Amino acid sequence: MASSTGNKKNVNPVLRISQLDALELNKALEQLVWSQFTSCFHGFKPGVLAHFEPEVKAFLCLILWRFTIYSKNATVGQAILNIQYKNNLSQTEKYQPLSKHQKLWYLIFTVGGRWLEERCYDLFSNHQQQSFCKIKSYISFGAGLLKLCGLLNFLIFLRKGTFATLTERILGIRSVFCKPQSVRQVGFEYMNRELLWHGFAEFLIYLLPLINVQKLKLKITSWCLPIEGLSNSENTLAGHSRECSLCGEWPTMPHTIGCPHVFCYYCIKSNYLFDIYFTCPKCGSEVHTLQPLKYKIELTELH
Repeated sequence: MASSTGNKKNVNPVLRISQLDALELNKALEQLVWSQFTSCFHGFKPGVLAHFEPEVKAFLCLILWRFTIYSKNATVGQAILNIQYKNNLSQTEKYQPLSKHQKLWYLIFTVGGRWLEERCYDLFSNHQQQSFCKIKSYISFGAGLLKLCGLLNFLIFLRKGTFATLTERILGIRSVFCKPQSVRQVGFEYMNRELLWHGFAEFLIYLLPLINVQKLKLKITSWCLPIEGLSNSENTLAGHSRECSLCGEWPTMPHTIGCPHVFCYYCIKSNYLFDIYFTCPKCGSEVHTLQPLKYKIELTELH
């Protein structure tokens, strides 16, 4: 009973979107293989593969067919999506792999048909004889008729959900699931983490502009480096007006804010304009008055 139930599950029909996804994955794989193959000839003369491009593409598709449809009854795109082909001509409900004739005809219709379409244009484009023109017109008419049949088959596929391509309908091969599809379990742990993080990020975006980072930084600096903890050399430099308490350089247009420390005019002015509650980074004193320093510096000290 278990085996029969498993076999019935194996032939469950595949969703339309899954079949279309498998076709797109097959096209992407062919393009990837072709691009990797042509990259090997970048060092050769341009146009080396131009004359043999249809044959080379057919050979690469033949290799892909050998290791996909012939050996596994599924294309690469189908294998990724847990799909494979079933012989729909069999009368049993159990899974039946493709016969060798179906695999060979699949190769002829897909690889051979594409090669013939690409090569016929080169074969008959340079011949102006009436017989060749008729053959070319017949081939063009046949290609157009096949495309029209493919369009009709696609419309039927959208209606019924089986045989996504005309080749599948002609050969009687249908896409089914390889294994029974288990019930999908959705976990909300990842979603909860994302919601929590987004909420925290929005809170920070709202809160950070309200925090005066510059003042907080200066306050922490004044706590960590109080004036009593400075070295004698730093106190001496500040006392003799030889060092700006903000940039650490020789003060340009020295000014004071009411504390023993000296600042460049542009340093203290820009910080005070940015923050009216600016405090001295050395001692933490607030700006009471911004006055120029009246201190005579001899020329010998400058040298």
